[in-house]
Amino acid sequence: MTAEYKVQGRIAVITLQNPPVNGLGFKTRAAIVDGVTQADNDPAVAAIVITGSGKAFSGGADIREFNTPAATAEPNLNSVIAALEASSKPIVAAIHAVAMGGGLELAMGCHFRVVQKGAQIALPEVKLGLLPGAGGTQRLPRLIGAEMALNMIVSGTTVPAEKLAGTALFDEIVEGDVLAAGIAFAEKAVDSKLPLKKARDIKLDVPTAEGFFQFARNTVGAVAKNYPAPLKCVDAVEASVLKKFDEGMAIEREAFVYLVQTTESKALRHAFFGERAASKIADVPEGTATRPINRVAVIGAGTMGGGIAMNFANAGIAVTVLEMKQEALDKGLATVRKNYENSAKKGKLTEAKLAERIGLITGSLSYDDIKDADLVIEAVFEEIGVKEQVFKKLDEVMKPGAILASNTSTLDVDRIASFTKRPEDVVGMHFFSPANVMKLLEIVRGKKTAKDVLATVMQISRKIKKTGVVSGVCDGFIGNRMIEQYSRQAGFLLEEGALPQQVDKAIEKFGFAMGPFRMGDLAGNDIGWAIRKRRYVDKPGIVYSKTADRLCEMGRFGQKTGAGWYDYKAGDRTPYPSQLVDDMVIATSQELGVERRKISDAEIVERLVFALVNEGAYILEEGIAQRASDIDMVYLTGYGFPIYRGGPMFYADTVGLANVLRTMQKYARGRHGDAWKPAPLLARLAAEGKTFN
Repeated sequence: MTAEYKVQGRIAVITLQNPPVNGLGFKTRAAIVDGVTQADNDPAVAAIVITGSGKAFSGGADIREFNTPAATAEPNLNSVIAALEASSKPIVAAIHAVAMGGGLELAMGCHFRVVQKGAQIALPEVKLGLLPGAGGTQRLPRLIGAEMALNMIVSGTTVPAEKLAGTALFDEIVEGDVLAAGIAFAEKAVDSKLPLKKARDIKLDVPTAEGFFQFARNTVGAVAKNYPAPLKCVDAVEASVLKKFDEGMAIEREAFVYLVQTTESKALRHAFFGERAASKIADVPEGTATRPINRVAVIGAGTMGGGIAMNFANAGIAVTVLEMKQEALDKGLATVRKNYENSAKKGKLTEAKLAERIGLITGSLSYDDIKDADLVIEAVFEEIGVKEQVFKKLDEVMKPGAILASNTSTLDVDRIASFTKRPEDVVGMHFFSPANVMKLLEIVRGKKTAKDVLATVMQISRKIKKTGVVSGVCDGFIGNRMIEQYSRQAGFLLEEGALPQQVDKAIEKFGFAMGPFRMGDLAGNDIGWAIRKRRYVDKPGIVYSKTADRLCEMGRFGQKTGAGWYDYKAGDRTPYPSQLVDDMVIATSQELGVERRKISDAEIVERLVFALVNEGAYILEEGIAQRASDIDMVYLTGYGFPIYRGGPMFYADTVGLANVLRTMQKYARGRHGDAWKPAPLLARLAAEGKTFN
């Protein structure tokens, strides 16, 4: 059953029943129309109330039906709303908790609306690169005014119902039982013979409308330059003011059909579904029992350790941070306090919340103080010998059933697990810097990691508002293994004729948050140097540009030393091009006997992005990642890949894998061409005309 029909006295009640958020799938839409028809044909029924069961009135479209024929099958949502408007009996929407997207459009198609205080109201379609497609851009402006509606539609922002009090959107805002209030309102509508209101009949009067919408276009265009949807929203809302209702509906429909086909909308929808898919682990059933996590410990109070601790405190979970020396502990906890105080200064935290969060983080110098923690995360120096000491100690002191996690970014989690007598309890939890800000959490699954450990860590990732992505064990896991190939190409480009600022500008123009050299300066160039030194021993066949080592030999480790690929001024994070670095790069080319040439921005983008794609294909083929969209989620949430391009694997799909392969074959004929050996999966999919996703 997707909607229940019941008659209470002379009021028919249609209750949406499609958990979790009463999505308006085909069966639900059909059941609403059937219910309205039944009520219209029953002389004993005087009015109709539509409400939702469980946690929502309706969250809108049923995402499980996206890209299936059921999503658009008749009755579509416009047909449902037409049936509501055509009813000769009063229809009241009784709204609680959530009315978003199609759910709000459904409510706006009713004659009256009663809402529970605090209900969350939104038309968030713009976040998927779309606009409301069932009259939202035409009815909302008529009900709350063009300016307020435009702000809601263009931003997709959620607002509490009481912020819309006094508008025609809600006839009553109530506390308590909204269904009872809805039935009472329906009784009143019948007894008082209230005229049946249709949002479509409201006339909008916006003085100097053309000037207002031109101003809106200029403002929105400046902010939304890589996204077509916000400007289409402006066009549609403008039509609600300047055109008749049916003409405005036609403009909305045309815009919706156009946007659905854009790469940007496809990329945003890919990211939306990719985030949900990432939480599903193929051989770990959804109902797998999880371990209780009430107390967490973090080993190491450095930048990562402090940031990791903040995530748990933000979620209301007590954390003990362990250090070996008082000075290091004091410094780490002071940084955490400063971070919270900065948030409070910006108005993001109340004084009470600040005190509560700081109170949840305690420091210790003794392993005895963490032995009862349910989860312990090691965030010490990235060196296997140091990890060995920590995990042997944890194995000795932690209670049975505690999850032992490592924040390692590249080291072998199976080897780390082997330092304990309980490898099934060991897992990688790779946070990204700054750990209290970045959304990505790579969950590294060892050969022996227990299924309930994986289920627990995935559940915890959601609780601390992270996007958890499962990776198998390999050097660098998903993200850092791929970024190594990207960074290698960036280094080769320097030796062949580019300079750091050209490479960074080209990839930032493509949409990355930060180019490879600015990213190196932020993370610390010495980290990459340490990894390369390890590689020279482990994998002597891999070639790197000599420029990165020379930079580190000059002591230029990045922002923390005031100099890296760029120069920095005290208290200023702006990267200033460095003549010293440019001279070093040019001298390196001369020493290598490489004749420098003019390199186009297009070549820079292709070499960096396709290096990611090719390594991603290897990772997929080896089963390190479960699905291509998981790789995309890693790059969208952890590495600043432009979301409107959908991640490296989705981007390759949009370019066409045959075109990617052809371009790689061209670079394979150039310098360091061996770096372009195509992954067999990429070659096979290109030959078959298929895609990664």
